[in-house]
Amino acid sequence: MKTSLQLKMSQSLTMTPQLQQAIKLLQLSTLDLQQEIQEALDSNPMLEVSEDITSTEGEPNDKNSAKEEMLSPDDTANEPTKELEIAENIPDDLGVDSSWDDIYTHTPTSHGAGSPDDDYNLENVHGTTDSLLSHLHWQLNLTPMSDKDRVIAEAILESTNDDGYLSSKLEDIFEGLIDDLSEENDKLEFDEIEAVLHRLQQFDPPGVCAADLADCLSIQLKQLPSETEHRDTAINIVENHINLLGSKDFAGLMRKVKIKENELRDIILLIQTLNPKPGSMVDSGKSEYVVPDVIVSKDIKNNRWRVELNPDIAPKLKVNSSYASMVKRADNSSDNNYLKDHLAEARWFIKSLQSRNETLLKVATTIVEYQRGFFDYGEEAMKPLVLHDIAQAVDMHESTISRVTTQKYMHTPRGIFELKYFFSSHVSTDSGGECSSTAIRALIKKLIAAENTRKPLSDSKIATLLGEQGIKVARRTIAKYREALSIPPSNERKSLT
Repeated sequence: MKTSLQLKMSQSLTMTPQLQQAIKLLQLSTLDLQQEIQEALDSNPMLEVSEDITSTEGEPNDKNSAKEEMLSPDDTANEPTKELEIAENIPDDLGVDSSWDDIYTHTPTSHGAGSPDDDYNLENVHGTTDSLLSHLHWQLNLTPMSDKDRVIAEAILESTNDDGYLSSKLEDIFEGLIDDLSEENDKLEFDEIEAVLHRLQQFDPPGVCAADLADCLSIQLKQLPSETEHRDTAINIVENHINLLGSKDFAGLMRKVKIKENELRDIILLIQTLNPKPGSMVDSGKSEYVVPDVIVSKDIKNNRWRVELNPDIAPKLKVNSSYASMVKRADNSSDNNYLKDHLAEARWFIKSLQSRNETLLKVATTIVEYQRGFFDYGEEAMKPLVLHDIAQAVDMHESTISRVTTQKYMHTPRGIFELKYFFSSHVSTDSGGECSSTAIRALIKKLIAAENTRKPLSDSKIATLLGEQGIKVARRTIAKYREALSIPPSNERKSLT
């Protein structure tokens, strides 16, 4: 085999560390971005938080950081920019083959999860850690019991699931305890298990430690004052005729219990005040907060929608002028190179933040312009929209639009929505137009809200009513949208009221 040298030209896409970092910032949520900024401030001495609003070297221009758009029916979209503008003027300080994470060292911050050995953790102090089981144990510790009864109570509580129901049969619990608690002259009896269970069923929340739904509702009804109207009849219904109640067989229920319709209506209202899942009253989850990235407000005077970035989502950064003045061009010492590298990183980080804000604002502005009907009239006026439409309008790639709209939220007069909420598929209409699936779901919700509860609308009837409005939707599509809205079928929506 002969060794030879050859020249060959080829094209390949190369991502510099700076471009990698810019793309990473683009797809971060607000909370993740705040943590990333804090890590940058901790690890880069060239970065500092700007306390004033004047623009300095390397700091985002105030016009970009607090930029806003006014949209009216005659407004047009901003001039599109190329997706890869973010890569312009990238400094050559860092090699192409390196990774940003190799250069940009992350350090732990107060925003990260604390270690198990930390003596003080703000999240642990103020977070809700109480569970149903610990809540019941706390009440058990305050209840006077014999040692034997306490062991029985512990076994019953360990068999209680998060909804407050027993996950094991009482007979199985008895079989598991009979060998441990039976003595030569004191054998464990099943009546003792039942007695302890009745005591536990008086714990908070009402209805806990029930065997099934009927038992749960019965426990709650029995805890009501004896003079409560229709209480005894309600107990009879949930204990003996709950299947008729669940299937909405009101005629059969009135015949079995021998009551009139107005009495049954009052009894159903009483039962509806009960909690079928008592364990849900003890919230053991941690609260999750949504911080909007974009704020949309109405300028009533000019009939325009104002779109602006949330000024509180991230601090304004600038280059520390004192450290920057220490950099010497001709000096190749390690200290000077250290300052030069961090200065380049600081400038690029600020530029990446500015680019992220501009891209986010541009995409949000285009979405608001396209979905102006939603902001004016609600969900029924939502237009069909896909990523390709926005990508074409702002001259960016669909993958970039996907990154920008993921875990980014918009605060509007109608509530807080993720940017992806405004994207939906379309359904053709008889007139040749298109209708958004979100608008169809809103119409279904509106029709069901206005229906006669004695004769609820079936999925076929809803499809017919929408067809009369020129929207052709199959019955199975109506069923899919209805389930997505957590609306039960017509037979379960039937009511006497």
